[in-house]
Amino acid sequence: MKTVYVDGQHGTTGLEIINRLEARNDVELIRIPHEKRRAASEREKLLNEADLVILCLPDDAARDSVSLIKNPKTKIIDASTAHRTAEDWVYGLPEIFGQREKIFKSGRISNPGCYSTGFILMLRPLIEKKALSGAYPVVTYSITGYSGGGKGMISEFENVDPKNLQEKICRPKNLQMGHKHLPEMQKMALIEKPPHFLPIVGKFYKGMLVFLPVFTENCPKGICGKRIHQILNDYYADEQFVKVMDLNNDEKLNDGFLSPLGCNDTNRVELFVYENKEQTLIAARLDNLGKGASGAAVQNMNLLFGFEESLGLKL
Repeated sequence: MKTVYVDGQHGTTGLEIINRLEARNDVELIRIPHEKRRAASEREKLLNEADLVILCLPDDAARDSVSLIKNPKTKIIDASTAHRTAEDWVYGLPEIFGQREKIFKSGRISNPGCYSTGFILMLRPLIEKKALSGAYPVVTYSITGYSGGGKGMISEFENVDPKNLQEKICRPKNLQMGHKHLPEMQKMALIEKPPHFLPIVGKFYKGMLVFLPVFTENCPKGICGKRIHQILNDYYADEQFVKVMDLNNDEKLNDGFLSPLGCNDTNRVELFVYENKEQTLIAARLDNLGKGASGAAVQNMNLLFGFEESLGLKL
């Protein structure tokens, strides 16, 4: 029986992780007793007793927790952005080449960001297979549910005055083109510069779409939507959590619209490729709280402990 301590268990991601682990009989969740919840010494004790600590904290708090862990046998999965580009941490996206073995051998795993997960899964194979160069000027945009902003944003959206609905129905952000996911997006997608990234928050709780437009005239000769689709299909052929849909798929569309909710409550990522003569559009659909956060943490935990990778996760 492996023991797991979720540090930050009352946040959105922490609650989702606990929900996924409570029904399992191969791990034991350990918690601070209610009467000792404010005792720093008790928290430090659990950080060093657990087989695995999952950090669901702001960046500085996550770094502080890591500094308190002295037990070399305690493994860590950090869901914050604090260690996602750190050289001594392994990026927890097992579907990209070589990463699964690194996760299994490591004791320090940085859980990917939700936007980054969809983005990297779309772009990394194209860079590896030289369908795009690392110097390609990458543009990406997305729409996601408001749960990704944590309790503060959830409250904003769920308690909005109907008279001010227009202010919350669709909210583009990052207009000055700085975002905390950009460093990991650049590093793990193998591109030379950060992408031009526009995230949009919509008035729905969870679910997301991440888009990657490609101008095929700027690609190497022979690269078109059909070839891009083939590369992705071959790359993820053996992956249970990444499904590449048929080229120009319309079965998943509703009157021409692609819903961001189609992978909710699963650990699945669906990749779509649409093309015309000059342009290709790739889309990734996932649950921002599932494969984009808590589901990814559980998947990485399964790998660390040598469990079956999909244990406790919905395909």
